[in-house]
Amino acid sequence: MKTVRILLICAMATAGLTVRASARQAGQGAAGGPPSKPGFTMATTAFDDGGVIPAKYTHAVQNPVSPALEWSNVPEGTVSFTLIVHDLDVAIQKGPEDATHWLAFNIPGTLRGLPEGVPSSPQLPDGTVQLKIIRGWVGFFGPGAPPGPYHHYTFEIYALDTKLDLGPDATRADLLKAIDGHILAKAVMVGRFHR
Repeated sequence: MKTVRILLICAMATAGLTVRASARQAGQGAAGGPPSKPGFTMATTAFDDGGVIPAKYTHAVQNPVSPALEWSNVPEGTVSFTLIVHDLDVAIQKGPEDATHWLAFNIPGTLRGLPEGVPSSPQLPDGTVQLKIIRGWVGFFGPGAPPGPYHHYTFEIYALDTKLDLGPDATRADLLKAIDGHILAKAVMVGRFHR
C-alpha cells in the first residue's frame, strides 16, 4: 500500500511538471500567466528577410539608397541603437574579416526605424553617428557583389542601455568593443544580392 501511494505521488508530481512545461512552451507564464512578450525584431518593406535586395538599394545603380528599416518589441531601458550591415560572403585579404556596408550608432532609443535614403553624413540631426567604412565612405554603402553566387548582407540592430562615446575615426572593432556589456537585445535580417 505504501509503495502504491509513493508511485501515485511521483506520477502526480511528474504530470504537474509536464503541464507547467507545456504551458511555458505554448507562450504562457508559470501557473497559466500571460503570454511571453515577443522578441526584438527588425524588418523592411524593401525586401523579405532572406530575399533578393532590389537594385535601387545596390550598386547595380549609380546612386543606391538605404532601405527603410523598422524594428519592434524594443526592450525596456533602451537608450540607443547601433546598426551594423555587412557582407558575410567576403574574406578581405584572405582573412576572417568581412566587408562592412554601414555602421551607425547613437540612434535614439525612441526611434522605431530609419527612413529610406538616410543621408551620407557623419552626424545626423537626431544625434545618430555614421562611421567611415569601405574606401572612407560614410553611411550606407549599397551591396555590390559581382556576378556569381548571391552574397548575404546581414542587417544587425542592437538595443543598448547606453549612448556610445566614440570618435569619428572609430572602426567596426571599436564599435563592437564599445557595445560589449551594453546589449539588451539584437535583431537580424538578411538580404541577398549579386550583379
